Amino acid sequence: MEKEWFTSWFDTSYYHTLYKNRDDSEAEKFVMNLIHHLKLPKTVKVLDLACGKGRHSVTLNKLGYDVLGVDLSPASIASANQYKNDRLRFAVHDMREIIENKSFNVIFNLFTSFGYFNGTKDNKKVLNSIHSMLSNEGVLVIDFMNAKRVIENLVETEVKRVDELVFNISRRYDGNHIYKEIKFEDIGKSFSYTERVQALKKDDFENLLSACNFEILRTFGDFNLSEFNEKDSDRLIIIAQKK
Repeated sequence: MEKEWFTSWFDTSYYHTLYKNRDDSEAEKFVMNLIHHLKLPKTVKVLDLACGKGRHSVTLNKLGYDVLGVDLSPASIASANQYKNDRLRFAVHDMREIIENKSFNVIFNLFTSFGYFNGTKDNKKVLNSIHSMLSNEGVLVIDFMNAKRVIENLVETEVKRVDELVFNISRRYDGNHIYKEIKFEDIGKSFSYTERVQALKKDDFENLLSACNFEILRTFGDFNLSEFNEKDSDRLIIIAQKK
C-alpha cells in the first residue's frame, strides 16, 4: 500500500525548517477574532484538529479554554508538549478517526489542514468523525485556502533559502489537486517531498458539509473575518454547526 505523503513529510525536521517563519502573531490574532465572533463561554471543550506544533492551541488555552490538540505527526506533538498544562493537552491522532470517549463543543481545523487525501471518501470520514465528537449543536471551524485564487496565481517555481538549506519548490495543478514539490540537498544527500492538497472550493465544502449533516452558518475570506469573495479572498473560512 502506498504511503500517504503527509505521514513522512510532516514528521521530518526539514518540514519545520521550511515553514519556521510562519507568522505566530497573525495566527494569534486570527484565533482571537474567531473567539470574538463565536462568543464562546470559557466552559466549552475545544479540539484543535491537525494542530501541528500547537500554536493555535496555545492561544486558545491562553484565552482560558480547555484544549486538546491532535496531529498525525509525532515530531509535531513532541514539540507541542512543551506547552502542555492541566487545561492544554496534546496527542498523536489521525483526523479520520474518532477520539474515543471525548466530546467537544467546538472543533477547529485551521491553516489548510483538510483535503490531504485522494478523494471524497476520506473527506467524509473526517467530517463524520468530527460530527460524532461534537456535542449537540456543536461548531466546526474550517480554515482553508481559497483554491480558485491559489490556482489562478500559482507560482510555478520558487527558490527559498532557510538557514543553510536551499529549497527548490515547484507547483502544479492537475484539475483535482494542487501539488508542491520540494527538493533540496543536505548532508551530502538529495531529498524530495511532495505536498498534495485537494483544490476544494466553496461549493465543494457546501456539498460535503451538507452530506455529513452540518449547516454552514458563515463564511469569511481572511484572518480578519472579512466577507468571502472567491475572486479576491486569501482564505476560505467556514463556520458550520452540527445538525
